[in-house]
Amino acid sequence: MSDGWTAGNANEDATDTRGWLIGHFIDPSQGVRSSKDVEVKWANHPAGDKRPEWTSDDQRTTLVLLISGEFRVDVTGGTKTMTRQGDYVMWGPGIDHSWEALSDSVVMTVRWPSAT
Repeated sequence: MSDGWTAGNANEDATDTRGWLIGHFIDPSQGVRSSKDVEVKWANHPAGDKRPEWTSDDQRTTLVLLISGEFRVDVTGGTKTMTRQGDYVMWGPGIDHSWEALSDSVVMTVRWPSAT
C-alpha cells in the first residue's frame, strides 16, 4: 500500500495480533493500522469460545458489534445476548466484562483510546 492508506482482509491481516487490526500495538511499519487513538478487532469465535475471567477496571470505551452468530456479553450490571446482525453492546471506562460465543460468531470490537 501507500503512505496514508491501506487495504486488505481482516481475517488475514490480524492473524498475528489475536484479531486486532488497528491499535498502538501494531508495528508502525503497517502505516495507518498503527494508532494510539483506537483499536479494532475482527474475531471469529467458535461456539463455546468464552472469556472465563472478567476484565478488571479497564479505562477505555468499548463497542462490540455482532456480524453473525449468537454472542453474549456480560458487563458490570447486566447481560446482553446479541442475535441479530448489527446488535451491539457498548460500555464506558471502569465497566468490567466477559463474553461467550453461543454459536459460531463473528464480532467486531472497537476500543478507544488505544494506548492505556
